[in-house]
Formats: sequence, C-alpha cells, structure tokens
Amino acid sequence: MNMSNVWRRPVRGVAAVAVAIGLVFGLTACSNNATNDLSPQDSNVIITNYDRQADFSQYATFSLPDSVLVESNDRYQQSALPTEQRFVSRVATELTNRGFRRVSAGQSADLGVAITRVNNQYTGVATNPYAGYYSSYWGGFGPGYGGFYDPFYSPGYYQYYQISDQFWRIQLVDLKNRPIVTPNTDPNAPQNQLRVLFMAEVRGNGVFDDNAVDQLIADTFAQSTYLRPTR
Repeated sequence: MNMSNVWRRPVRGVAAVAVAIGLVFGLTACSNNATNDLSPQDSNVIITNYDRQADFSQYATFSLPDSVLVESNDRYQQSALPTEQRFVSRVATELTNRGFRRVSAGQSADLGVAITRVNNQYTGVATNPYAGYYSSYWGGFGPGYGGFYDPFYSPGYYQYYQISDQFWRIQLVDLKNRPIVTPNTDPNAPQNQLRVLFMAEVRGNGVFDDNAVDQLIADTFAQSTYLRPTR
C-alpha cells in the first residue's frame, strides 16, 4: 500500500513542534511535558494518512457503529460514553456533508469507519549514572573508582518512568472490495485483510474533552479534501 504521511498544524507551527518534541521525549520522570504551558487548541496535532492509489469517487456509502473501540495496552472494548458518541456523530456528519451516505448496521456499505480511543500507559526502568556519581563526587570513597561510586552497582542509579499515549484514531477501510472469505482462508495473510484507505490521529491536550470534539473533527476533515464520492 502506498501511504502518504501528511502532517498538518491546525493552529500554530511552534506549538505543533513543541508537541512533537513532547511525544518523542515523553519520559515524565526526567523531563517536563512540552504541552503543559499550551492551551488545548494550541497543542493539537492532527496527522492524516491516505492511500494514494485509492479513488474515493468509487465509494458512495459508509457503515459507522454508534460506539468506539477503546484501546488500552493491546486490550480492546467497546464504549459509548457521551463524548465518544459526539465524536462518532461529528464524523458521520462530516462524511455525509462530503456526499457519502451512511447505511444502517447490517446493510452493505462501500466503506467501513472505525473510531478508536487510544489510552496506553507504559512503565519502564532506566539508568541514570550521574545521580549517584555527583552525590559522591566531592570526598566520597566508593569501591573500585578511587573515590567515586561504581555506577553499575549502586541502586541509586535506577529510576522508573511512565509514558502515556492518548489520542483518537479514525480509519476508513475498503468494504466494497473486501477479500472473499472461505473456510480455508488464512485471516493473517496480507491479501485477506481489509485495505485501509484513510487514517487520522488526533493528539494533544484536551482531545478527550467534550467541548473540543467539534473543532477537532472539523480540522481533521478540512485537511482531507480528497474524501469525496465525486470529484
């Protein structure tokens, strides 16, 4: 699949760069969150990808469940909280305004829309050799280094960190040309998997706030002008 990555900054370029740095260096135990001093609107980063080989004019209808998937460290469950329902409703409205037609559950559709609320938490351990090193630098006498603690054996050299990864994900998959499934079909084979035509990730502070949903969805579709059933 030929996917093209499109990075857009819906508010301010400087804010988007700060968020990107915060995502890459998000070790909360040893650095400040780069988005702490930004308003939710200033911290938003919207990433949209799409298959350049896809012709969206060939798709007319879409199927979208009333609930979202909640992804938490590789565990999934369905949820329909008020904010999540509002997110689903806004996505449906944007697609409808573009000319796509939503069909009821169980009916045949050209596109499948999946909305995921990602809430992953990771904890790890890292070494910080300078912590114990500087504490014994002036006059300390540790083993093996002539007055300095051995960084490989001092327990004070280790610290824990936590990474929080929280964002919205929107995917459009090709149901019109879905693979033919038989009892002998290998579901893990690439040729038997659904083709992802479009994906968006919405990141930043406050993206799960109810009052932020409308603008986030509007910004996402504003930079995805190719999503139309007719050209």
